[in-house]
Amino acid sequence: MLVDEAVAAGARREAACKVVGLPARTLQRWKHTSDDNRNGPKHTPANKLSEAERRKVVTIATSTEFRDQSPKQIVPTLADRGEYIASESTFYRVLHENGMQQHRGRSRQPMPRPRGHAADAPWQLAAWDITYLRSHLRGQFFYLYLVEDVWSRKLLGWDVHDVESADFAADLVEGVRVTATNEGFDLRGWVLHSDNGGPMKGATMLATMHKLGIVPSFSRPRVSDDNAYVEALFRTLKYCPEYPAKGFATLDAARAWVARFVAWYNDEHLHSSIGFVTPASRHAGDDVAILAARRRTYARARKAQPARWSRHARRWARPEVVTLVPEDAGLTRSDLIGETRTA
Repeated sequence: MLVDEAVAAGARREAACKVVGLPARTLQRWKHTSDDNRNGPKHTPANKLSEAERRKVVTIATSTEFRDQSPKQIVPTLADRGEYIASESTFYRVLHENGMQQHRGRSRQPMPRPRGHAADAPWQLAAWDITYLRSHLRGQFFYLYLVEDVWSRKLLGWDVHDVESADFAADLVEGVRVTATNEGFDLRGWVLHSDNGGPMKGATMLATMHKLGIVPSFSRPRVSDDNAYVEALFRTLKYCPEYPAKGFATLDAARAWVARFVAWYNDEHLHSSIGFVTPASRHAGDDVAILAARRRTYARARKAQPARWSRHARRWARPEVVTLVPEDAGLTRSDLIGETRTA
């Protein structure tokens, strides 16, 4: 039904099948038969475990001796005793069917995915981080503190210091608060996402965020994708053609260069993820008129030379919603926006 709907709207059948993960030939076969005639085996496999043997597998795996061991440890131990019950894969399968494949032992469990956040306007959601800036001295670095609005990509605040510190991070947030106040925004309920470093979770930083009503959000340990926007921004910064390959001579030199980069990034850089407008124009809402003017320009060009367009003209669409972390199963973007605003 989905493929037929896409074809009726003008899509190619092969492309529509690829999107839904279904071979086009399989779809054609299904259209000619009421079902695919796959009813499973008609007899019980000769090597299937009996119910008594399955109960024995569960009993052994949950015994005092083996309850803290995996099947890869259980099966060889039984073999050393001259006993064979089942293979490792069978142990795993039986335990899984009985709901016994949960994490066991005192080892650290995998970190859950952080709660998703989304924004449909500026001053709802931001991300920040610290990155190294090389100096002329080997082994000595300066540290760039930077806050980015996730929806508009505008850099809201930055500074460069010679150490990593929660106090400097708190000062950065205070500076962003001043900027927000000047633009008529209150930071209460504002979500600020970061990694799990010491400055991000320092007492001074957390106290400042609590005082201002900012909602903290953190990535999983050692998972850079959870803070992808800032990581991508740092790559843009360090791969900029004007970035000094040999590093910065002094702290003032580093601050001067970053100031020029921030001015270029906010006011001149046409960002590909927000419709090729500058972050400053999107932050201020000027991108609506800019994109509308582009659409009119393309409409005039298509009207003047229709042969140059085989289908529609470029839409110059405006991304309305931006998500920080990929959505969890069952959550829509509107759900994430609602959770962000409620927080």
